Amino acid sequence: MRKLSSKTASEGLLAGAIFVSSCFCFFSAGVHGAPQVPAMFVFGDSLVDDGNNNYLSDLLGLPYLPPYTSPGLNGTRLLGGVNYASAAGGILDETGRYLGDRFGLNQQVLNVQSNLNEIRALLGGGNSYNQYLARSIVVMALGSNDYINNYLLPSLYTSSYNYTPEQYANLLLNHYTRQILALYSMGLRKFLLAGVGPLGCIPSQRASGLAPADRCVDQVNQMVGFFNRGVRSLVQQLNTNHPGAIFVYGNTYGAVGDILNNPATYGFTVVDRGCCGLARNQGQVTCLPFAVPCTNRNQHVFWDAFHTTQAVNLILAQRAYTGPQNDVYPINVQQLAQL
Repeated sequence: MRKLSSKTASEGLLAGAIFVSSCFCFFSAGVHGAPQVPAMFVFGDSLVDDGNNNYLSDLLGLPYLPPYTSPGLNGTRLLGGVNYASAAGGILDETGRYLGDRFGLNQQVLNVQSNLNEIRALLGGGNSYNQYLARSIVVMALGSNDYINNYLLPSLYTSSYNYTPEQYANLLLNHYTRQILALYSMGLRKFLLAGVGPLGCIPSQRASGLAPADRCVDQVNQMVGFFNRGVRSLVQQLNTNHPGAIFVYGNTYGAVGDILNNPATYGFTVVDRGCCGLARNQGQVTCLPFAVPCTNRNQHVFWDAFHTTQAVNLILAQRAYTGPQNDVYPINVQQLAQL
């Protein structure tokens, strides 16, 4: 596999997954320790939808976050936080529309507003409610679908005809900023904004034929770089303009790129195809019902055509939680929780 250049990796700052994926992504095996924050609210796509972000909540000592669509989600069940992420959702409303029903970022923000109204009533409003919001953490991992399920599908969307990659990144950033500020206006003050991972290296893009099967698609990674640099710059601007809040940038691109460039260091042997999928790179057809996955999933970087494995997600969560500024800027999640 061609290595991601150090310049590209540094410019494209962290699924979740997630730690999106490419974001950055977090799984969990159970809560340990006392909660370090009152709650965590997650916004994003399938890289961080319910089940994919639990490692981070585990590190923070929080219970598993219920999905927004969970039956009976009301009352005290809301107090530890909620996961609003939606598969196929994006920053733009039209992203992923051909895949069916989903919650884009605009709707996710409306959804949290309805929950916060109920939480305010539970806490009696006033200082208790304000402190609850100010100490809680918001995790946002979006943007991947706006490329995979929008800009990179010219047969279904006109965005690649209407915008250059840089213009499109700016469009995403403008929409993203408005929704971040909407959450800020609700009283939330601690934000982790995860960058997009190296989408040109996921199995679906490797299988596209735009590059040899053992190579990442450089032009896709370059597109993502515009967005990631913009998010990092946005974090700096938000911290300057809103001194009562703290915004953190998660370098998903750099963290996943490090794993892809140095797989043996992390115990991986397969970096260019999914554990579950069909055809080229096990990425042309993603993991379907009754498909037989690989028997060594912990040695695979990618689970299917689009998502990283649980083994990768754990590494990304740990790097987000205690990593240096190359991983999370200007502080890590552990430090964020202590503020």
